[in-house]
Amino acid sequence: MPALAVGHVAPPFTAVLQDGSRFDSASVIGKKAVVLFFYPKDNTPVCTKEACAFRDSYEAFTAAGAEVIGVSSDSAASHQAFAAKHRLPFPIISDHDRALRKLFGVPNPLGMIPGRVTYVIDRQGVVRLVFSALFASADHVRKALAAVEEAARSP
Repeated sequence: MPALAVGHVAPPFTAVLQDGSRFDSASVIGKKAVVLFFYPKDNTPVCTKEACAFRDSYEAFTAAGAEVIGVSSDSAASHQAFAAKHRLPFPIISDHDRALRKLFGVPNPLGMIPGRVTYVIDRQGVVRLVFSALFASADHVRKALAAVEEAARSP
């Protein structure tokens, strides 16, 4: 499947969260902006830095009307421990079969290492930002927050 680009409508999906519950994208898309950040692996240095940066900016995202959701192929149990250890206030999707990565067209830039891509989806379900940078974890948060704030100002 081709990668989603700015201006595309985000596809609907369901997935498993870190607590084992089912997540349906229709529960948020169309109601608020969504920041969906794909990262390679729980408890690795860059991924932990990125997740904690989203945690530290979480109030700014929610104040701007957005929900933050992490995604990696780790198990729900791994995500649950990762979220507890780092006090992450947002849900994390277990994409163990990488179906969500395929649906969004997230690349594997170094072959075996899954890509790090952040999508900002506005209230209408339209992709406003696609940012891909494997090692620039802080830039994902900064660019996503700017895109959410811009989308909030747009009609």
